[in-house]
Amino acid sequence: MRDSYHEQLDDILAELERMTRTVSTAVRRSTAALLEADIRKAEEVIAADIQLDAAGEGVEEKVFELMARQSPVANELRMLVAALRMVADLERMGDLAAHVSKIARMRYPAPAIPDELHDVIEAMGSVAGKMVDAAGDVIASRDVEAAARLEATDDEMDKLRSNQFRLMMDDAWPHGVEVAVDMALLSRYYERISDHAVAMARRVVYLVTGELPVAVGGTAAGSGAGASAPNPNGND
Repeated sequence: MRDSYHEQLDDILAELERMTRTVSTAVRRSTAALLEADIRKAEEVIAADIQLDAAGEGVEEKVFELMARQSPVANELRMLVAALRMVADLERMGDLAAHVSKIARMRYPAPAIPDELHDVIEAMGSVAGKMVDAAGDVIASRDVEAAARLEATDDEMDKLRSNQFRLMMDDAWPHGVEVAVDMALLSRYYERISDHAVAMARRVVYLVTGELPVAVGGTAAGSGAGASAPNPNGND
């Protein structure tokens, strides 16, 4: 019975890892939809978000069933609690990738991205995708040091966002308010994806060590990058 129980725990972590790969694909496809004005890719990402939510609900059901039947304690309980929080992170990242695709769809057939911001948006999408992949790797390996390294990648996203705003705030900005709003939203979406990836890594640290890692600014995993924050679209 205990062997079966631990196999079920391992299955939950494996499903979380698979969900990160789904999210990573969504982030990359939504970025391509933006840069290429590809309505097909945009629609694929939006449709796939429903499947991701269903996968998350499946993980939650397994967690609640194990809690009810096995009365987990210590490390097992930490794992199940962390799994529930990571499901929420993954579902939110999927939503954010869908929001990116919705901007591409809204501006189609015109490109959503001005030429001078093409490179920075491409870089944001690449960094966000890599961070989601890294979060999946951390889940698979439970590598605390790899989890800590995600913080440095998050700094890279912050720098890209600053560069984007520098271009948008230039007096020579020729694209008007509507495009500026789109760009501000997009940078927020990519930033939040990276924040959730960091939050997932911190939850793995909690799972392995039993301690809540302290984020920059002195906040713990439950109140830092993984905590809910205001979002221009009303959904982070």
